[in-house]
This record gives sequence, structure tokens and C-alpha cells, in this order.
Amino acid sequence: MRYARHIAVLLLVLITAASARKRDPLTEAEADQIRHAAMEPHTRLKLFIKFTDVRVNTMEQLRGDPKPAGDRGAKMREALEDFTALLDEINDNLDQYQGRPLTKDDRKDFRKGLSEVVTACGQWEQKLKTLQTSAENDPGLRNDSRDFKFALKDADDALQSTASAAREYSEIKDVDDKPAKKK
Repeated sequence: MRYARHIAVLLLVLITAASARKRDPLTEAEADQIRHAAMEPHTRLKLFIKFTDVRVNTMEQLRGDPKPAGDRGAKMREALEDFTALLDEINDNLDQYQGRPLTKDDRKDFRKGLSEVVTACGQWEQKLKTLQTSAENDPGLRNDSRDFKFALKDADDALQSTASAAREYSEIKDVDDKPAKKK
């Protein structure tokens, strides 16, 4: 009986600790903007691209800081984890809207959004490569990279997955896309 109470308390502590670790990568204001665009695929994708750009800019600022704080590695890991979580959100939105019947205008907007995601992924890929190169060659950042090297690998994997999904969906033809008739 005594052990059962100890086990129950231990489980409660572990569950609380595990749930505390999962944090939302979006600020409250960003989450509100996403909620307001719930039925607009193109707008949602644009917002996710914008918010992901903010995380990438944070990483670039941390990388280039001439007087880095002692917790630069932890801050970089957090920015990379947010970046990865936002890429997962973009993937979820791509999957959601690809499978949903959309009006002709919404389909057109979704395709435009796909193009924007592919373009953004190319830019983010270059910035992640720059971060990786800096982490290997800059002695100060090399030391800090111990804190974020796994998050950087996860971010790169998520980026490749998002870019691949966006390219794949952009190549799918709609059922009602008919070739123009020849005269």
C-alpha cells in the first residue's frame, strides 16, 4: 500500500514533467492569427512561413552575435526546436488541405501556397547549411553546438520532409483540371 502511493506520486511527477516540456512554438498573438485564418489555406501557409522565418532570423542573430551569452547553445536549440515544430505544422496543413475538397479559387490559392512553401524551404535550407558550417568552423559556436547539434539534424530532416511534401502535392493534378481543347 505504501509503495503504491510512492509509485502514484512518482508517476504524477513524471507525467507533469513530460507535459511541461512540450511547449507551443507559437506566441499567443501568432496562434490567434492562425485561428483567424482557419478556413483559408493560403493565408495559413503564409502565416506559418512568416512565423518560421522569425525563428530562422533568431537563429541567424544567435549565430552571428559577436558577444554570445553563455546560454547561446540552449537558445539555439530552442529556436531549432520551434523551427522543427512549425515545419511539422506546415506539413499537417499541407496534408489537411490536400485531402479536403476545395473550391476552384481555394485550390488555386492552395497551389500558390505550395509554391511559396517550396521557395521558403529552399531559403531555409541555405540558412541551415550556413549554421551547420559555422558550427563546424567557428570555435565559439562549435562549443555551443553541443547543445543544439541534434536539434539541427532534426530541423534538417523536417525541412527535407516539408519540401518534399510541398513539391509532391504541387505535382498532383486536380480531377477537374482538363487540358485545353484543340481547335
